[in-house]
Amino acid sequence: MTYMKAKVQSRPTDAQLEILKILWDRGPLTVRQVHEELSRAKPSQYTTTLKMMQVMTDRGLVSRDERERSHVYHPLIRREDAQQQLASDLMNRVFAGSAQRLLVSALGAKPASLKEIDALKDFIEQYRRRTKKK
Repeated sequence: MTYMKAKVQSRPTDAQLEILKILWDRGPLTVRQVHEELSRAKPSQYTTTLKMMQVMTDRGLVSRDERERSHVYHPLIRREDAQQQLASDLMNRVFAGSAQRLLVSALGAKPASLKEIDALKDFIEQYRRRTKKK
């Protein structure tokens, strides 16, 4: 699957993000399959899901394979790219561009396990080494 780098104007809404999460977790699906998954959490209309996925296609968030009778949708943005885009937006809008403030607030909101803290330490050390080389 080929993914594209997300554009600023393609930042998914909360509803679109829910659809993307389903596609990332389960792979390419029809509108009906996505709708069934969404309906497990809260009732919604099939036509609403269809319209949302059509809008997402127009915005470049998903692609539609029309070779079969039931069209199959694929995400065009990687989960990691969406997460980075949303985290960057939140960091800039709420935390004055400070990664430290964002991380401290995130850890204050929901305590991390020791395993997560160790993984964060490893990531920071790797990041430090990469930026020293530049």
